[in-house]
Amino acid sequence: MKTLYLVRHAKSSWKYDVSDHQRPLKKRGYNDATLVSEKVSSTMKPPEKIITSDANRARTTAEYFKKAFKIKDADYQETYDLYDFSGQEVMRVVNNLEDTLSCVMIVGHNHAFTSLVNMLGSEYIDNLPTSGFVAIDFEENHWKDINTGTTKNMIFPRHLKK
Repeated sequence: MKTLYLVRHAKSSWKYDVSDHQRPLKKRGYNDATLVSEKVSSTMKPPEKIITSDANRARTTAEYFKKAFKIKDADYQETYDLYDFSGQEVMRVVNNLEDTLSCVMIVGHNHAFTSLVNMLGSEYIDNLPTSGFVAIDFEENHWKDINTGTTKNMIFPRHLKK
C-alpha cells in the first residue's frame, strides 16, 4: 500500500520583479502554510520523504511541512521536475519513487496538482487551493503501478479559519 500527500504551494506574491521561479510567498502564504502544516502534522502520519519543486514558493512551503513533521535533511529533496504545471513530470516523479517508501509528500503547482488529485483520488475538487493538502491511499505495492486510489483526507486553509 502506498500513500501520496499532495500539497500546493502557499499563496505567492506578485509584488516583486522576479522570475516566476523566484516568486516568494506573501504574508497570507506564510500564515496558511503554518496553519495547514501544523494541522496536518498533528493528524497524519509523517511522510518518509518530502519532494518539492525547487521554485521559491514551493520550497518555502515544503520547509513548513519539513519542520512540522521533523523530517531530516536526508529525507527532503528539491527538484526542478516538480516545477510542472501539466502533471506529466509530476507523475514521472511519483512513478519513479523507490518502492521501499510507503508514504511520500510532494509539493508543487497548479494546474498539475488539481488534475492529479482528480485523476488519482476518489473525490473530485474544482481547485486545490494554495496551501491545500490532499492524502490519497493506493492498494498497489509499486509506485509505477498506481492509478486510482482513495482520497483519505483534504485539509485546506479555509477549513482551519474561523
